Amino acid sequence: MDFRLGSEADAFRGIVREFLDEHLTDEIRERAHETGTVHDWDFHRALGERGWIAASWPVEYGGQGRSPYELTAMREELRLAGAPTDGLGNTLIVARTINHLGSPELKEELLPRVLRGEMIFALGYSEPDAGSDAAAAKTRAVRDGDEWVINGQKMFTTLAHEAAYVLLLARTDPDVAKHQGLTMFLVPLDAAGVEITPVHTLGGERTNVTYYTDVRVPDRLRVGDVDHGWEVATVALAFERGGMGLTESDRMWRQTVEWASTTERAGAPVIDDPLVRDRLARVAIANEVAKLLAYRVSWVVASGGVPSIEGSMHKLFYAERFQTAVAELMDMLGPEAVLAHGADDAPVDGWVEHQYRHAPVTTIYGGTSEVMRNIIAQRGLGLPRA
Repeated sequence: MDFRLGSEADAFRGIVREFLDEHLTDEIRERAHETGTVHDWDFHRALGERGWIAASWPVEYGGQGRSPYELTAMREELRLAGAPTDGLGNTLIVARTINHLGSPELKEELLPRVLRGEMIFALGYSEPDAGSDAAAAKTRAVRDGDEWVINGQKMFTTLAHEAAYVLLLARTDPDVAKHQGLTMFLVPLDAAGVEITPVHTLGGERTNVTYYTDVRVPDRLRVGDVDHGWEVATVALAFERGGMGLTESDRMWRQTVEWASTTERAGAPVIDDPLVRDRLARVAIANEVAKLLAYRVSWVVASGGVPSIEGSMHKLFYAERFQTAVAELMDMLGPEAVLAHGADDAPVDGWVEHQYRHAPVTTIYGGTSEVMRNIIAQRGLGLPRA
């Protein structure tokens, strides 16, 4: 059994590293950290100029025809380098969904701009009373001729303040079961009646609450069939869970190993301490398992499938082990671990502290751990609904 990505992916990985050396600066990383907006337009456009926004797409659709393994290698390198890729991640989820389920007219209108790096997307599923249970959405869309009138509210619409459209799940038939009667739309975020309010999280990221008051959306911006939005959402969520947090924990681990190798305590390098080595080893093992689960998702895509329980398995394991890993490293670093990035004497330059605040949300967005377990149990093991 071969768990390597292959020689083509390794060669592409080298090309990506050269690109990062040229285009990713400390200034870009710091700006993302300070503002909480993990997106940089210059960097994103540079990706578009290279044809890497959707590098794995067929050439006839504007991609480069690269394999899912090459795409995985690229994403690993972007994350390991600390590139601001939230905009890229959101956009790939939505663009894949459009390419998979959108009308030919919608593809022609939007995808060329996406591939050039000229626009990004936000995701609009969660609501105040519909978080993990996105199918309980109450945002309403009522048809009026060739348009839909949308009223409601969405939570955690990250990057809505930078995006051109939000992929929004709305209820179009309130008289049927909650998983039915939903329709997916691409709502222009500059449309009349859209209001965007910032929310700053414990982890330092900026997300948003978005309000929709009599927002008119043409029917051509509908994705998928009317009242079949849940099927569209399922495809989009599968794409999201498959690549979530691929190497955040690995980058943190590497930074900590470097710090422990170059820092002395009691006259000896920190990394010589057996207890330190033990904690680092436990984190490394979990990172390797998470990586292999992510590679399994790439294999499903390379085989022509859409990841389902594979994405949920990766998301569940990675998110829960990420929290454990951060706690391990915080304990290992000692009292100074609470010093934030930029503070004097902050170990690992405060990045472990940053991830300690960020890690809890990884078990929430894209579906909570409880939801992931239900998906694995029902779809993977054939168990009855709890």
